[in-house]
This record gives sequence, C-alpha cells and structure tokens, in this order.
Amino acid sequence: MPLYDTQALKIYNSLSGEKEIFKPLNDGYVGMYVCGPTVYSNVHLGNVRTFMSFDVIFRYLKHLGYKVRYVRNITDAGHLENDADEGEDRIAKKARLEAIEPMEVVQRYTVDFHNILNTFNFLPPSIEPTATGHIIEQIELIKTIIDNGMAYVVNGSVYFDVHKYNESKTYGILSKRKLEDLIHNTRALDGQSDKKNPQDFALWKKAEPQHIMRWPSPWSDGFPGWHLECTAMSTKYLGEQFDIHGGGMDLKFPHHECEIAQAEACNNHSPVNYWMHANMLIMNGKKMAKSTGNFILPNQIFSGDNPHITKAYAPSVARFFMLQAHYRSILDFTNNGLLASEKGFYRLMDAINLIDDLKTSDSSSSFNVSEWKQKCYDAMNDDFNTPILIATLFEAAKFINQVKDGSATITKEDLGLLKETLENFTFDILGLVNVSKESNGSDKLSGAVEILINLRKEARQNKDFALSDKIRDQLAEVGIQLNDSREGTTFTTN
Repeated sequence: MPLYDTQALKIYNSLSGEKEIFKPLNDGYVGMYVCGPTVYSNVHLGNVRTFMSFDVIFRYLKHLGYKVRYVRNITDAGHLENDADEGEDRIAKKARLEAIEPMEVVQRYTVDFHNILNTFNFLPPSIEPTATGHIIEQIELIKTIIDNGMAYVVNGSVYFDVHKYNESKTYGILSKRKLEDLIHNTRALDGQSDKKNPQDFALWKKAEPQHIMRWPSPWSDGFPGWHLECTAMSTKYLGEQFDIHGGGMDLKFPHHECEIAQAEACNNHSPVNYWMHANMLIMNGKKMAKSTGNFILPNQIFSGDNPHITKAYAPSVARFFMLQAHYRSILDFTNNGLLASEKGFYRLMDAINLIDDLKTSDSSSSFNVSEWKQKCYDAMNDDFNTPILIATLFEAAKFINQVKDGSATITKEDLGLLKETLENFTFDILGLVNVSKESNGSDKLSGAVEILINLRKEARQNKDFALSDKIRDQLAEVGIQLNDSREGTTFTTN
C-alpha cells in the first residue's frame, strides 16, 4: 500500500482560501507546474526561496509514492518590463546593452540558475520547457481564443478581451479582485493604446523595428505575451486540467489570473485544482532591492562576501534557515537568523551522526518512536509545515543525546526505525546535506566543497563520469575525501 493511502495530505488552496484534502485527478499521479525564472540576470534569493518551497513539495509527494510530473519553465522571451504590456523585453534589453545575442544572455543566466539550485541541492524538474521552444503552441492557443470570441486583433497585436470574458466567467477569481474595482482604479486610456480597455492584456505583440526577438505569426512578426507561455506549456505537458500550479505570491495577480482566463477561454473549464503561492523574502525587515543595497546574492552567502553577513555559511545551513519558516509566511533574512540556524543545523547533524554508535537495550524508554514518526508526517501533511517538522526532528535529536549519555534506552528495532525516519525527512524530504562542522573544517571550506559535490552530482546525472571522477580525484589530492552513501555525499579532511 503506498504511503499516500495512509497519509491525509492537506494543501492550502489559494483559489478557495482554505486547506483542502489533496485528491489528485488521477490516482497515484500528480501533475505540478511552477513558474520558473526570467533569465536576464542572476537568480536572486527570493526566487531561490520560492523554488525551494516547491522542491520540498516535489520531494514529499514523491516520498508518499506519487508519480510526479513536475514542470518548471524557463522564460527566455516575451517578458515585458511591466504588466501593462509596455516597455521592452528584459532579455532583449540586456542583449542590447551588452551588445550580445539574446540567446547569449539566456544561456549565461540559465547556467547560473542551474548552478545555484544545484548548490542548494534541488532536485531537477521532470520537464524544463522554454518559452521560445513553444512559440507554435502559443500561436495555436491565440487562434483558439480569437475563434471563441475572447480576443481581438489591432495593428498586428492581439489582446485578450477581459470585459467580454467577464460576461460569462469571473476575472479575478484567484486574487479576489472585482473587475469593477479594477476599472475604477485604472486610469482611462490616452487614445494612443491599441487596447479596448486598460484591463485587457497582450497575447501577441507586434515587434517594433528595433525589437531583436521576433517570430512570424498570422498577425505580425512579433512575440507572445508573458502570460501565454505558461498556459501553453502547462497544457502541453500536463493536460487541460492538472493538480497543482505554484509560484511566488507576486504572480497571483495578474500573471496567474490571466492564466486562468486564457485556459477558461480555450477549454471552458478551470485549468488547476490547487493553486499554491510562496510568500516573499525580505532582508533586515525591508524589501530586498539592489537600488538601496539591501540585498544579497546566493553565492555571497557561501563566500561571506557581503556587508550584511559576518561570515560564510554552508549551502545546507542557508537551506535549513529558509525551511524554518512556512512557505506561506514572510521570511526576514538576517545574519542573526543565519547564525541561530547554523547552530541548530549542526546540532541536528551531530545527533544524526551519533546514531550508528548508540548502544541498544531490551526496551525503549521515554520516547515512542512510532508516534514520533507519525508526528513528522502530520507536520508535512499540514500544508507542508517544515518548521513544525524541524521542531519534531529536534525532539529525536534530544532523545539521541539522552541515549548516548545513558539517561535513556532504545531497542534495536526502534533504533532502525528512528534512523530511517530521520534520514527520510532530513535528507530525502527537506533536502539537507549531512555536513559535520567539526569534521569538515571551516564554513568557507564546507561551502566550497558542497558546491563541488553538487557539480559532481550533476555530472553523474548527465553521465559525464570523467568529470565526476576528476572532481573526486582532485579533491582527494588536496586531502578532501568524498564519501558516497544512500543519503548523499559527505566529506572528510585529512
């Protein structure tokens, strides 16, 4: 019997505003789509937190026994600078400023995105489609929306008719915004726009002569609107209806609202059963912003090269810090918070590393391992409550130390269950890497070696065994020994 038959998972659905029992459309299978990055700059820490939330969700669904198809897109074209369908494609702008090809921009920052996520020990998605790879699908969707009377063509551009859609559907159903309020709070058009109404959004934009990225279409040489790509790719790989759609809280409106409208206009039914949104990351109580200097890049955490932190932190410490807050809560990124998380992380790792040396007895005292195990599941079943799970893991860490000092006992059977459960939730579900502070030297060394461990892991996944062996062998030459095990790779220094 798969675990999902015995564990009642509840998910907070942004659409209903309530926690709901999770029931996939197809028994044993889950389709999940998460909006990925726009690759015109280095991935920032707020993005990392969002993707980390869904990495844990992906891991837990797999742990429960579901066969999960996780689709996370790459936006590599068509994303204008604001939500009013104005400005310039961000990738094209970067290419123009640096006098390089747009695809050079895309390649550079896609590689950076993957490297950062690998360093944080993310699992790769099942499919990672790109917007430019699905232009044909987007054009076909536009044709259907036009044929269904929900879009109009003006001067080579195509716009979604929000007012027409709202006659039979509800625009604002996800964000709980009423079209009447949106109309009231929107300035009237100045007569220079092609839109009928300010609330309408672009499905296809005619490219100006200077616009670099363009494709032929029945309406003009141009490029798709930002919202369209996710509808096209989620439909192609997950079907007209699927289980979970996720992203950052900032995408709820207008992006996800527009996705719902596009899908309804095409297929006449809601595309997603459970909408999930991760909350924002702030820093020192303020919004992260490069303009104010109140920001930190992921690599700066590992190197310590940022004025907002006092030292370097291992990637798993930073991951542990972020998972100590619920994904729907605002998280304040501070140096003091990182310092506290570092202490907690190593305390948990030290306890786990003691398990194999514990002596067993004829009976277990003061700690019911089976009940504790279910408490771990209860935490994750309550809308993936990682902070409660971590607190529950520390209960086991306390007990392990009591067994070590002789103030508690544990049977061989309970010890095996305790070890298996700790490894499942700490490494397989939370995605932490077992790094011992004492055995592995300085934090900077730990961070650097974890980066190499994850690069080696990626090389092995790509069957580049020559590179994998080269990383291992060259580390060994400088006295760093990699140790592969079921729960991951650790290292020791000679």
